[in-house]
Amino acid sequence: MFAYELHKAHEAELLRRAEQARVVRQARRARRVERRSGRNEDEGVVSTIRDRFVHAA
Repeated sequence: MFAYELHKAHEAELLRRAEQARVVRQARRARRVERRSGRNEDEGVVSTIRDRFVHAA
């Protein structure tokens, strides 16, 4: 009986951690979407003009 109770406690802890990780992922995703919607961008920045060309001698 003790092993079963220990198992259930461990299961509850794992479920709590999984839920917490899910909430964190959702919050990060929401912040990322909010940042991008403010700049009217659908995707992240790939490169800038300065990165495309080398400096002249």
